[in-house]
Amino acid sequence: MLAGCAEPTPPEPIPYQPITPPPTIGTPLEERTPDTCHAADHQAVMGQPAAVIPTLGLTRPVRVVEWGGIEDQIYNPQRIVFRLDPAGNIAKIDCG
Repeated sequence: MLAGCAEPTPPEPIPYQPITPPPTIGTPLEERTPDTCHAADHQAVMGQPAAVIPTLGLTRPVRVVEWGGIEDQIYNPQRIVFRLDPAGNIAKIDCG
C-alpha cells in the first residue's frame, strides 16, 4: 500500500505533571488593615474645606484627592487620604 493512502500513526501522548499554582498573596489594594493611619482621629473635619488640612499638624504622609481626581495605585497604610467632594470639602477620610 502506498504511504499516502495509509492512516497516519497517532502521536505519542506527552506526559505532564499538573502544576499547582503558588498561593496568591493579596495585593495592597485587596487587603487593607483597618485604620492604620488613625483616620478616625480626624473625622471632626468632615464637611470642612480642604484648606483646613494643612492646619491639622499631621506628621504622617497625607494625600488629598480632588473630586474625580486620579490617584496612583500605590497603597501606603500609614498615609491619611482626604477625599474631597465637588465643592472642595472633605467628604471622606481613610488610609491609603
